[in-house]
Amino acid sequence: MHSTKDIKLRKVAHVMRRFTPHKWGGTESVVFNICRQLSAQGIENKVFCTDIFSEPGIEIISGVPVHRHRFVFPWLFLSDDAKRQMLLKGGSPLSFSLFYSLMREPDLSLIHTHVQHRLGGIARTVARLRGIPYVVSIHGGWLTMPAEHSAAMQTPFKNHIEWGKAFGWALGARRTMKDADAILCVGQDEYSAVCEHFPNKPVHYLPNGVDIDTFARAEGTLFRREHGIADDEKVILCVSRIDYQKNQLLLVKAFAQYLQYQPHARLVLLGPVNVEDYHRKILDLSAELGISDRLIMIPGYEPGNPLLLSAYKAADVFVLPSKMEPFGIVILEAWAAGTPVIASRVGGIPGFVRDGHDALLFESDDVDGLVAQLLWLDRNPKVASDLIRNASTSVQGYSWQHVTERLCDIYQKVLAKS
Repeated sequence: MHSTKDIKLRKVAHVMRRFTPHKWGGTESVVFNICRQLSAQGIENKVFCTDIFSEPGIEIISGVPVHRHRFVFPWLFLSDDAKRQMLLKGGSPLSFSLFYSLMREPDLSLIHTHVQHRLGGIARTVARLRGIPYVVSIHGGWLTMPAEHSAAMQTPFKNHIEWGKAFGWALGARRTMKDADAILCVGQDEYSAVCEHFPNKPVHYLPNGVDIDTFARAEGTLFRREHGIADDEKVILCVSRIDYQKNQLLLVKAFAQYLQYQPHARLVLLGPVNVEDYHRKILDLSAELGISDRLIMIPGYEPGNPLLLSAYKAADVFVLPSKMEPFGIVILEAWAAGTPVIASRVGGIPGFVRDGHDALLFESDDVDGLVAQLLWLDRNPKVASDLIRNASTSVQGYSWQHVTERLCDIYQKVLAKS
């Protein structure tokens, strides 16, 4: 039996659905930061993904090599609108070139897939053919995803003939989780569910991380100046993709009520549009409630954009109103920036947030509950300062260096066992 230190971890292939800066999300942020940390330790990384919202080929993003491949959605007679919806969210793409590229990549020690379904099946099959281990990260909920959210993701291809089933079967797509050498969960609730589902498999709780110093050093005046926000205007910020799972409609409703007490407040919704219909609903509701002039919608910033860091610093309150949230990396970013947080009590959030200590929680879909928490912060400055102080301590355990050290230990144990 080898010790974990006897096995040299040389190169990791990260398999993802997409990796495009202008459509950046939580999963991309996690993989990007892990790759940079691993590279600093002399471990080579390469991201393998489809060319959704991009072009096929290799791009280096801040030192991280990204190899994008052509793909298809393997259903017959899909409309252009259905394909557009699947590009944004849902849909299990199939990429033959990604399979062959993984097979040809030299010196791979391990494959880390951040997606399941057919792409996960490709990772599984390549790992088996090459005789190397693979691990799976669950970023978006697997056992804990609400049924209505799963159904909504399947709407674009519902009642269409799926010619890709044979390839999914050949790749063992349905066995991606079962055959993995280890499963990594970002949320405590998912971790508990997966442990129960696979009692004899290595399952690890590995939360997301944050670059604490970078967010702490940010300057809020840059964002306020960019968007014409006065110093005396209160800013309510939500950083999240525009998506029904993120529940920005509830925040819009709550903000409309909040304006009765803070008429000069601004609501900032910052994030890429993943569901176009939901984006239109937000705009329509804002117009209906008469708050369009108090709403700022920004379709996301590319990684490293100083305006993203500045947005957190410019905000007086950060709100995450999700209906489903495996973890909530944006909470860590708000903590690091010194901005008080209000979040819904869903998914993995209660697993690392202490209600009333480092954030305020409210029940999902409770508009009045959210309004009450916003007003509570307004009327109790000491509560806000206590949340900021406690959060600055809580966030210290979530540095990317700390998270990556734990990931390296998991990798080494998997390699030693294999």
